[in-house]
Amino acid sequence: MIEYKGYIGVVDFDPEIDLFHGTVINTQDIITFYGASVTELRAEMQKSLEVYFEVCEEQGKTPDKPFSGTLMLETSPELYNRIALNAARRQLEIDAYLQEILEKAVLTD
Repeated sequence: MIEYKGYIGVVDFDPEIDLFHGTVINTQDIITFYGASVTELRAEMQKSLEVYFEVCEEQGKTPDKPFSGTLMLETSPELYNRIALNAARRQLEIDAYLQEILEKAVLTD
């Protein structure tokens, strides 16, 4: 992963063009970049983001910000009740309990 101004890029190798292909993952807009080395990938990600900022400014659009960390979730009242009870048993706020659960879930992937 590479970071620039809070934006995070992940990289895969594209054997068809013999280059690494990066994608910014923590925004709704599609921002990509290519490079042959880590140094080149960092520079190309920065260029892609700077061009993105310029285009947004030209269009009068606010650039999409990196994800804030806020997660909206709708569930059934029954599941919410079980979550609240489990959080209370562990003496945690619901947000802290859910964060713990989600962190465990993504670590196993």
